[in-house]
Amino acid sequence: MTRRVTIMIENELDKKIRMIQAKKMQKQNASYSYSKAVNDIIRKCI
Repeated sequence: MTRRVTIMIENELDKKIRMIQAKKMQKQNASYSYSKAVNDIIRKCI
């Protein structure tokens, strides 16, 4: 189940997340949402 949550992300972190998102999109040749990128990053760190 997913839940909508509002958070504030610093500009530097946003840029890094978007870079990871872009790399995944190029590698998979498919869409990869910002939310999926954030969830994957958090999952790796927890």
